[in-house]
Amino acid sequence: MKAKRPYDSDFPRLHRRAGFPKLRTEHYAYHIVAIAFLLFKVLPTVSLVADESGPQYLLTSLQHLRSGDRREWNNFPEQADSDHLDLTFRALPNPQISTLSLRQQDVKQLWSVRLNGKMLGSLQRDENDMRVYFPVPAGILRKTDNRLKISSTAQRGSDDIRVGELALDARNPNQVLRDARLQVTVIDRDTAKATPCRLTIINTAGCLQSVGAVSNQQLAVRPGIVYTANGSAQIGLPAGDYTLHAGRGFEYSLATARVSLQRGAQRQVTLTIHREVDTRKYVACDPHVHTLTHSGHGDATVSERMITLAGEGIELPIATDHNRHVDHTPFARRLNLQSWFTPVIGNEVTTPVGHFNIFPVAAGAAVPDHTGTDWPSVFKAIGQVRGVQVVILNHGRDLHSQVRPLGPAWHHALVGENLRGWPIGFNAMEIVNSAATQSDPLQLFHDWLGLLNRGHRVAPIGSSDSHDVGRHFVGQARTYIRTPDRGAGQIDIAGAARQLVAGRVLMSYGLIADLTVNQTFLPGDCATIKTPHLRVEVCVRGPHWVRARQVTLFANGQRIADHNIAVDANRPGEGIIWRQSWQLPRPPHDVHLVALATGPGIRPLYWSTAKPYQPTSKDPRTTVVGCSGAIWLDVDGDGKSASAYEIARQLVTTADGDLPALLATLRDYDAAVVAQAAHLLHRHNEVLLTPAAQRAIRAASPDTKAAIAVYLQTWREAQQAQNSP
Repeated sequence: MKAKRPYDSDFPRLHRRAGFPKLRTEHYAYHIVAIAFLLFKVLPTVSLVADESGPQYLLTSLQHLRSGDRREWNNFPEQADSDHLDLTFRALPNPQISTLSLRQQDVKQLWSVRLNGKMLGSLQRDENDMRVYFPVPAGILRKTDNRLKISSTAQRGSDDIRVGELALDARNPNQVLRDARLQVTVIDRDTAKATPCRLTIINTAGCLQSVGAVSNQQLAVRPGIVYTANGSAQIGLPAGDYTLHAGRGFEYSLATARVSLQRGAQRQVTLTIHREVDTRKYVACDPHVHTLTHSGHGDATVSERMITLAGEGIELPIATDHNRHVDHTPFARRLNLQSWFTPVIGNEVTTPVGHFNIFPVAAGAAVPDHTGTDWPSVFKAIGQVRGVQVVILNHGRDLHSQVRPLGPAWHHALVGENLRGWPIGFNAMEIVNSAATQSDPLQLFHDWLGLLNRGHRVAPIGSSDSHDVGRHFVGQARTYIRTPDRGAGQIDIAGAARQLVAGRVLMSYGLIADLTVNQTFLPGDCATIKTPHLRVEVCVRGPHWVRARQVTLFANGQRIADHNIAVDANRPGEGIIWRQSWQLPRPPHDVHLVALATGPGIRPLYWSTAKPYQPTSKDPRTTVVGCSGAIWLDVDGDGKSASAYEIARQLVTTADGDLPALLATLRDYDAAVVAQAAHLLHRHNEVLLTPAAQRAIRAASPDTKAAIAVYLQTWREAQQAQNSP
């Protein structure tokens, strides 16, 4: 069936954009144009009326609008221009469908666009900078007193946006967006064949440029973004100059071309990309994937999702629509994409007390009850689902249904304990959710380290939580699982799940931080250390278009080594940003090691990292993150690695209530063990606040005393949070 052309019908729902063309002044005297230009700057309600041969410019600048009474981000002024945009203008009547185009930035909430009382649609809910297009129904425009209004329909929260550079064109959007045609082919250098990929189109204003193409069996299209299932795409564009980027997610290079298109032109462009980041022996998993088709929100249909998965290089996608078991295999086969990834049936069990991704789900298994109001009942229901090995706590610091699972009212993060006494029934947790990032990009990372210290063998997870094609795209945060890679379409699902549960993973959000001990042991392994020293190697990987700034090595969550990477540092090899080995003394007791790499967020629109989802500050800056799974060190030679909690419990038992003796012993242990010991003593009767205990603490070693002070501070914060209304 022939693909539907954009704006053929249902025009109020469709949004497109194009480059902002130059003002045509041949029909006006110079002094009139000069006066009009000044009026543009002073009175946004004044516009020029152009004839049918060119666009009419309603506003040449961007206006700062704000819904709500508080500034959202500190890169916006304290005071907005207004809470809405209201323009009146003269125009030529439109006997046929015409086009309104505009530029928008930082749009998070719903903003309606109305012309003469008629709803044209809404701004694209997308924080990226983009140019969008609205069809104007025939007969809407009149000669005078036209009124355009853009306003927020949100009921709560603040949203700072910029909108402007408005233009009317007498042609319909199909014509405006098809001045010229561009045929793009993307080749994988390693195979010499066309490859699924993402195309990003940027206009001369530096924003995403809407195109004359629609999603079909081979394309997934959004403003300025085209995913192609077969490496080929034909797109229409307004006449103008553009920058075209082609990529295939984190592991691949980025190819760029600049094209200049005249009206009526037809151009062909071939771009070549290749794999830069070596991920052999690992598979790229996105364990948090949604579709509009099955979750009922977002914008990615299931067919578009198949195309975007292939285009971002995800090999093991987990279908996690809310409280549903969905198998993507038939959809992948229908689009002939089954060789590019192995679909896995999963479920985001969405409960009042947290969201949990579960997989793999056996075909035909019953959907678990998602109405439980405590973790024991939730995990009991999950445990009855056939096939499930992995249970992931999603976005643990986000507030849903008035519950923040890892917030201080529910969880004491330093010691990894649920404050309601509920069991930790998950075996993995999201460290980065690229659709719901945190103001503190390492908050969940430290929450995870606290759980490890408590003895919970929880795997670190990166996931996209993508519901969209372009806004929060699939596979940006991902999890690399160490498992045999027999081909992207033939992955052993059960085997990969076992490896994930064992912690044999690398969490990636723009970076990989790989960790090796004594040239042998990798994340998830238990390494018996018999020599006085151990050799630790960290390798930070990433494509040429990502940077890392800092690398840190943690033992039991305590920083023991770090390195700042210079901006102009030479890279050791393709796909390798930094590599270094440390020779470290053998720790005095069992510990776990974790490597972390961070760097500046990605601002270019070909893979931009999103601002925080539920921000706790007004700082919009973003960070890329990579962390290893934990390597567990067996120092005492008993064949296993004890957690900080297990060590502390033994010390507290041995001390038998003698606090000064316990504190003297703790001087030989790290802060994680001290915190666990303090919690074991204090959690029930608050013994550490007694005068005798305070005297004993003051006599303890400086490190022990400092660790107890940190513990008591976090304990007080938890008490305050629990007592808050």
